[in-house]
Order: sequence, then structure tokens, then C-alpha cells
Amino acid sequence: MGKYTVRVATGDSLLAGSSNLVQLWLVGEHGEADLGRQLRPVWGKVTEFEIDVPVHLGRLLLVKLRKHKVLLGLDWFCKWISVQGPGTQGEALFPCYHWVQGHGIICLPEATARTVNDDPKNSFKKFREQELEERRKLYRWGSWKDGLILPVAGNTEKDLPKDQRFLEDKDFDFTVSLAKGLKDLAIKGALDLTSCVKRLEDFKKVFPRGKTALAERVCGSWKDDDLFGYQFLNGANPMLLKRSRSLPARLVLPPGTEDLKIQLEKELRAGSLFEADFSLLDGVKPNVIILKQQYVTAPLVMLKLHPDGRLLPMVIQLQPPRHGCPPPLLFLPSDPPMAWLLAKTWVRSSDFQLHQLQSHLLRGHLVAEVISVATMRSLPSLHPIYKLLIPHFRYTMEINILARNNLVSEWGIFDLVVSTGSGGHVDILKRATDCLTYRSLCPPNDLADRGLLDLKSSLYGQDALRLWGIIYRYVEGIVGLFYKSDKAVKDDSELQAWCREITETGLQKAQNRGFPIALESRAQLCHFVTMCIFTCTGQHASSHLGQLDWYSWIPNGPCTMRKPPPVSKDVSEKDIVDSLPTVHQARMQKTFTKFLGRHQPVMVALGQHKEEYFSGPGPQAVLKQFREELATMDKEIEVRNSGLDLPYEYLRPSMVENSVTI
Repeated sequence: MGKYTVRVATGDSLLAGSSNLVQLWLVGEHGEADLGRQLRPVWGKVTEFEIDVPVHLGRLLLVKLRKHKVLLGLDWFCKWISVQGPGTQGEALFPCYHWVQGHGIICLPEATARTVNDDPKNSFKKFREQELEERRKLYRWGSWKDGLILPVAGNTEKDLPKDQRFLEDKDFDFTVSLAKGLKDLAIKGALDLTSCVKRLEDFKKVFPRGKTALAERVCGSWKDDDLFGYQFLNGANPMLLKRSRSLPARLVLPPGTEDLKIQLEKELRAGSLFEADFSLLDGVKPNVIILKQQYVTAPLVMLKLHPDGRLLPMVIQLQPPRHGCPPPLLFLPSDPPMAWLLAKTWVRSSDFQLHQLQSHLLRGHLVAEVISVATMRSLPSLHPIYKLLIPHFRYTMEINILARNNLVSEWGIFDLVVSTGSGGHVDILKRATDCLTYRSLCPPNDLADRGLLDLKSSLYGQDALRLWGIIYRYVEGIVGLFYKSDKAVKDDSELQAWCREITETGLQKAQNRGFPIALESRAQLCHFVTMCIFTCTGQHASSHLGQLDWYSWIPNGPCTMRKPPPVSKDVSEKDIVDSLPTVHQARMQKTFTKFLGRHQPVMVALGQHKEEYFSGPGPQAVLKQFREELATMDKEIEVRNSGLDLPYEYLRPSMVENSVTI
């Protein structure tokens, strides 16, 4: 009973407003009041009105709303509703941040986060159950390829709920940029479908305008062993390198290589021997492009960490040994320069395959999609973990459908120009899924398992650990507000269902790879949620942001190889050029590398989302501390990089996007 001030915020996108009238109800502990059709939402505006309510409502629990169709049923993007009063009572916030469609009644709970057990009067029990029931109809698990983790159901982006679709600014930028890239490709590539370059320098013809300073550096130094080794530490794919604990069984050292064996064993004892093993590619069926056979190898690289921090290759084996066949040829830095360069180029092409499929697509995009779908199906909007995670799912479902339909689909980019296309890429994804472990998604565990924790040359490792720690403290702060004991975690049925949905359903029974099916303590919950956020942010950024830097110069990361690996060390520049992509393939690689790797004009940096899902000083203080720690890390990386020959920025918080959007 009394006067209330109601404020309704409409989204900023061009089509967020609606000519339809909106009816509101206030629902309190003691009653409900129909406020009538009080507003017509205008995009980018906050509409405010006062109204006298004749009944005593008590503490407000929900705002209900219904959009009434007038001629056209125009959708409305509601950001939030706030209600103040009566009298001196404070303001209650009701977050929405989704599209209001149709003419059904929508309920918005007050923003205070509540677990399923933090509702002694069962005031929200019915709301939680109905919301999840509706969400499970909207967000269904789909199927893309057998043996892979599950995607959201939907063949095209139009099949997604509108809340998961690009807003106009993102959609416009994506569509226009892609169209421009394809137009340039059509104009320049119409006459070179099978053309080949004649000299390595000729690849400068397809070197993109607007290239980065690091891409220029790669173009000038790609032949150097220093840069070759550096990429395993801080390049586009820093996920493969590990410290050797023994000489790999596949490294067969034939007679005449005794000195090499002595040198390898010496570095092994010193703890300075490292390896990059591409065995995941062994036996993958290579692509056939325009009736031309392409080739794939599964190299092994052994590297030495020098006292000055440089990581230099010692030996390259391009294929694993085969029973009944002579030992594979070993390539050494002392070999003729062209033979050594060709061996390194084969490694770079193999790294391109594993980077794009294992590190980028699987560990970044697809795992993030599993987490987002499971969250929408299992956690109601009142749940503190839902509120914590939801900003990190923006645009992920749509970008992943676009990737499945354009990059790794039949007649997609991989089929057209990549050596593992036409089925090989799916085989690699299946193999990578089989070895996807929980520990590998958590930098403290992953770096320890790979022997890289104390490696000062690994800027990726240093930044990943620090960013993980900042995210963990953020998660710990929120968890501490809503779970006062380990028992509270174990007794949260919604939380446990969410965990099982991720591991057993989305990740397809991944408990045998270390993923939990139950959360037993606050510490375990914090670790799991930190993994979720890091996957959607830092993990994706570390594998995404380097594409333009490292793949613009085609010989440093060729998408395909057109000749078999060498069987002798009698190699000329022509042999290398004939192995590298054609001009058309190179242009295609340049086009999609530039499109995917360019700076995103519609970008929300980590922790900088504007949506307010929580209410109260506690969560706001935790978020403020999170942002302050991110800002400190960002500044310190800027200072560090100013003194480095090769700056590392892929985990700089201002560069890390808040979700997987490209």
C-alpha cells in the first residue's frame, strides 16, 4: 500500500524498442498488484512512472510483465526493471536482459541471488521449476558428429533462441566484414585457382594489408630457429610443448647419431629437454583439393632450453616409425639449410592443424558451448552461479553454429583449402576429445603436468597462471557469499544437476577424464567454475588472438602441404615452394585468418560487462575487486612488454573477450 516509482530500461540496439504496450504486475510477500498498461518501450531509454498501489505487498519478490500486441507483435529487449517504495523503502532491481516475445506473462525475480535451499518459505520454488522447464524446451542438446561433445540443437543460427543471437551491431560487423573478405578473394583469386608461387618471396603477394607488427616480424624471421622455438612457448598454440621426462619411444636413433643421443640425454638430465609431439595426426586421412592429393604428417620436435631462455630445436622427426620399415629420417640444424627449413615448415603446418582444431575449436569454442547450454538448462536465473556465469556466454552459441556451417562443414573452409579437411578434421576432433582432460583445462594443473610451471620463457604460462588466480579469487568471493559450508554445496540439487549435465551429457561421460559429476566442497566448486570462466575467456583468447600475427605469413603456418614429406635431404627452394599452398589456397588462408583474427569492434573485455545480475553491496564489492586486479595485471603486462623484443598480449585482460564471440 502506497506510492511506487517504477523504472523500465530498454536495450540500446536499434530494434530493442517496441510499439506494443507493456502491462506490469508487482508481486510481494503479501499480495499482487496489477499496474495496468503503463508503458510503450523506446530503445535506449529508461521509462519512469509513479503509481499508487492500494494493497499491502510487503517485500517485493517478482515483477510480472506482458507485452500486448498492437497490429504487429514487435519484440522488446528489456534490460531491467527497478521499483522503489513505498515511502522510504529502498530500490529493488529486477534484471531481465533478454527479448520479450509473444504475449505470454514473464516473471522477473528480484536480483538477490538465492540457492535452491535459500528459500525457507518456498517463495520462488514454482518460479524456479517453471523457468527451468521452459528453458529445457528452448535449449536442447543437438548432435553434430558421433564421438564429439554435444552442441546446442539447431541447424542454423535462426534456430536459436533470440537471446543467443547477435544484436544488430555485431551482426552488421560480422556480415559486412565477411562479405568484404569474400569479395576481395573473388576479385583477386578468380584466375589463380591452381596457380603456384615460384619463390618463397612471392608469398608477399598475398601478405595482407593492415598486417600487425608481429606479422611483419614473422615474415622477416620465420626461417630462424629462435622464432620457430618461441612459437611453442608463446605463439598461436602454446598448448603442445612439454618438458621431457624420458626420450620418446618413437624417437628411433639410427647408427651414426650417437653424438645426438649423448646430447639429448645430457639435456634430459639437466631438465632442459622439451618436446612437441604431433602423434594425434598420425594416420589422419589427408584431403584431396581440386583433384590434387594433399599431405599430413605427425612430427616430433625435440628442443633445448638455453640459459638465456631461448628454446631451440635439436632434431625433427616428420613421421613415427613403422614396423618393418627403415627408421624415419631425422632432420638436424646442421643439415643443408633448405632441408632443415622444409622440415620446420612441415612442423608449422602440423601445428596449424592441431591449433585450429584441438586448441581453438574444441578447447575454446565447443567446451564453452557445452558449459553455456548446460547452464541454461540446469540453473535458474536466481542462482548465484548462473548470475556469475551468464555474462561469459554472450554470442557463443551463434558463433559456433556459424563455425560448424562455414568452417568445418561439408564444402566449408577446411574442405576447400586445409590438408585435414574432407573428414580428417572430424577424426582429429574425435581424437582430441578422447584426450581432453579436466586438468588440461586448468592452467595450474596443465602447466604442472607439462613441466612448464617454472619456465620463465613461457609468457603464456605466467599470464595464464596469473589470470586464473584473479578469476579464482573472483569466483571464491561470490561463492563465499552464498555457500557458508561444504554441506551447502553438496545439498544444492540444482548445482549438482548442472555439474552432471556438463560432464555426463554435454561432454559425453567425461568423468573418466577427470571431470567431476558431483561437487563436494566450496573449493571444488570454485575450481570448477573458474575452469568454466577461464575456458570462455582466457583459454579462447590464448588460441584465437595470435592467428593474424602467426598465420598471415603463409609459410609460417601453411594450411596445407601439397607434396609428400621429404625422403632425403637433397632439398631445393623449389621443393619447399611446391609443397606450400597454391596462390588460391594462400589467399583463402589469408582471408579467413584476417577475418577471424582482426580486432573486433564489438567487444566486451573480461569483467567489463555492463549487465547487473546481482544486487547488494557484497557481489558489487567482489566485482569491483575483480576489475581492479584485472586492471593491475593489464598495466603490468604493458610495462613488461615494453621491454620485450616480442611482446605477448594474448592474455592481457583488456584484450581478452568476456565470452567466445568470434
